[in-house]
Amino acid sequence: MKTFLDENFLLTNETAVHLFHEYAKDLPIIDYHCHLSPKEIYENKQFNTITEAWLYGDHYKWRMMRANGVEENKITGEASDYDRFVAWAGTLPMAIGNPLYHWSHMELQTYFGVYDLINEQNAPAIWEKVNAKLAEGSSRARDLITNSKVTVICTTDDPVDSLEYHIKIKEIKDFNTQVLPSYRPDKALEINRATFLPWIAQLEKAAGIAISSYDDLLAALENRAEFFNSVGCKVSDHALDYVPFAVATKEEVEQIFKSALAGNAVSLEDEKKYKAFTLLFLGGVYKKLDWAMQYHINASRNNNGQAFAKLGPDTGFDSINDSLVASALTGLLSSLAVADSLPRTILYSLNARDNEILASLMGSFQGDGIPGKIQLGAAWWFNDTKDGMVSQMKSLGNFGLLGRFVGMLTDSRSFLSYTRHEYFRRILCNMFGEWVEAGEFPNDEQLLKQLVQGISYDNAKQYFGF
Repeated sequence: MKTFLDENFLLTNETAVHLFHEYAKDLPIIDYHCHLSPKEIYENKQFNTITEAWLYGDHYKWRMMRANGVEENKITGEASDYDRFVAWAGTLPMAIGNPLYHWSHMELQTYFGVYDLINEQNAPAIWEKVNAKLAEGSSRARDLITNSKVTVICTTDDPVDSLEYHIKIKEIKDFNTQVLPSYRPDKALEINRATFLPWIAQLEKAAGIAISSYDDLLAALENRAEFFNSVGCKVSDHALDYVPFAVATKEEVEQIFKSALAGNAVSLEDEKKYKAFTLLFLGGVYKKLDWAMQYHINASRNNNGQAFAKLGPDTGFDSINDSLVASALTGLLSSLAVADSLPRTILYSLNARDNEILASLMGSFQGDGIPGKIQLGAAWWFNDTKDGMVSQMKSLGNFGLLGRFVGMLTDSRSFLSYTRHEYFRRILCNMFGEWVEAGEFPNDEQLLKQLVQGISYDNAKQYFGF
């Protein structure tokens, strides 16, 4: 029987052990998609308690606590940090089979040297040990990044953002990690949401362009993209809860936009036309700037109306959507290709059912001499599990070039999440080891080294041009 979370955790064969320890374990990290706060990075945030570092803003954990019967006051309410931590410690033993069980213990070991099993009985001792470590002042935000060997972080930023903290971070002399913005214009696309008109007013101010027409909107979006580019941005991102595609003329979209500016609701068909036309324009901007474009598809957000009214978005009430993707996504990508406006693109779906659809579809749009120009994105959110990671990589291997995969990201708001890269690398090496030992892939040392190091780090560095 193996010891829980030992040095060969998740490595079930000799080849896997060799590949991980020799070629993956000590590689640096590129986190090309996350939700870390650039302000907290610049200010080198000091965490006063393990609760602050672990539970503030982490809706993965909040969902588990609710499922364990923890009252909301100890999740998002006014309960003390200690009481909230104890509630989480009482929840975690029930999470057998959930990656949070592994991640939480890995984070305690990696960052705080605490090897205790997390439960209500150990909670007071863990609380004291970790908080004492935090009080030393050597586990601040930038310390955690540097100690994790992170070379690049791409945050997620609205086009109206001033990027002041990204600019200030560049001036820090003893911090060598690149912290770059990512351009995420979701609010520009959500023409039917209450946020649309207030956001247009913000965009006018940020771009210095009065927006009274659709052309004005496009000019303002491109203006902000060029500003992001000047600060080092190399990637855009879109949350497409469904994939919008409908053929429309510029004149039609102009009328749709003007109607929305007047405060009118837009039909679903017109919303699709507006979104698709705008995405096609933005794709051309991204290609011109030599950015990569990310589509995050098939999330169902803010499902619980009562909870959304009380707590707002990103509080743990989202799930997997089941909208169809193949036809609309083909329309978008083909239209971009016809216009010679298709940038490097990463396709993620929250619904694992779509993995093979995306993996096969992207093969129709590879080219331009770019290795892996169109990528099947890493197992994302609810797929961010051992099974989900293996499934995503096997789909890519079955339909495309797994060796060109740009690998893992954290998609996290937590500075402790970099152990997820280690988790992924262990799973990757174990899968390769299984194939080698079954005689399904040659035991070619140099080739295996190239593949492991490429997927773990090198491919992302080349793909994004960091």
